[in-house]
Formats: sequence, C-alpha cells, structure tokens
Amino acid sequence: MRILGKPAVPAGLLLGTLALSACSGVKTSEPVYNNPENQGLPAGQTMSNSTPLLTLGKGAAGNNGGGGGGQIQVNAYLWRATLSTLAFMPLVSADPFGGVIITDWYTPPATPGERFKVTAYILSRQLTANAVQVSVFHQISQQGQWMDSPADPSVASGLEDRILAQAADLQAADKNAK
Repeated sequence: MRILGKPAVPAGLLLGTLALSACSGVKTSEPVYNNPENQGLPAGQTMSNSTPLLTLGKGAAGNNGGGGGGQIQVNAYLWRATLSTLAFMPLVSADPFGGVIITDWYTPPATPGERFKVTAYILSRQLTANAVQVSVFHQISQQGQWMDSPADPSVASGLEDRILAQAADLQAADKNAK
C-alpha cells in the first residue's frame, strides 16, 4: 500500500522493531533459564536477591506494596504457582504485567467427549485468598460439534485452592532458604 507516493510501513512491524531495539542494551547477570528458582518466569525476571531487570512481588525497597515504573503488579509466588498448576494444559497466553494466564482447550484422556479451558487472574501483589480467580470453560462434543456446557464450580475453586497452597509453599520455601 502506498500513501502519497511513499510505501506504508505496517504498524505491527514498526512497533515490533521499536520494541526489539529498546532491548538491545539489556544485560542480565546470570542466564535465567539455567536457574531452577526462576522456572516459569518470563525472560529477564528472577526471584533471587540480585537486582533483576523487572521485579516480581517485592519492590526495589523490599515492600510488597508500592509500585515502580517497570514492576509487575502481581504476586510472584501466585504467578509461579498458577503456571505450575496449569502446566498440564496447553498455554495460549501469559501476561505477567496484567496477571492473566489463558490456556487452550484441554481434553482429558479419560473423557475424550469433553474439554476444558481455563483463564486465571492474579489480582494482587499480596498472597491472600482473594488474590487469584479462576474461570473454567467446559464444552462437550455432540454429533461432532463442541457445545458449551456449564462447568462444575468446584473445578474452579479446586484450582484456586491448589494455586494458593502451592504459592504459600513457595513463599515458605523462599523464606526458609534465606
């Protein structure tokens, strides 16, 4: 496409190029992928005591509250626990800044005529019972077509409970290691 005789640059290409060029000077002290304590965190983010590119959970001043410009707004333990709990399902999207994890459809091997999809919202930097919300979507196969069906509410609450328990375990293990 040409506008006024000049070739138009697609907006996505322009934004992608700008985003990549902004990362050119970023250096990290250790490879994140080699440190098991950072498993499940986006590249460049760590849970260690060193100063990471972006911090999760505790801010630079060591508090769980106040915000900084580049800090993630969700609890790091909840983030890791949610990713771990939903690891059996294919991941579609994980937004650590917005605290949203979306899975793709998962069909349990024991029941091939039904499938589930999960959206998890991490709502706080604090590790509290209402800091995670899980929505479960359920479909059943009828005559070769997937039809929406109500999901059992206990599935969502069970996932929330499992996430909270694992996040508490991660936090306790981190405190014991220090």
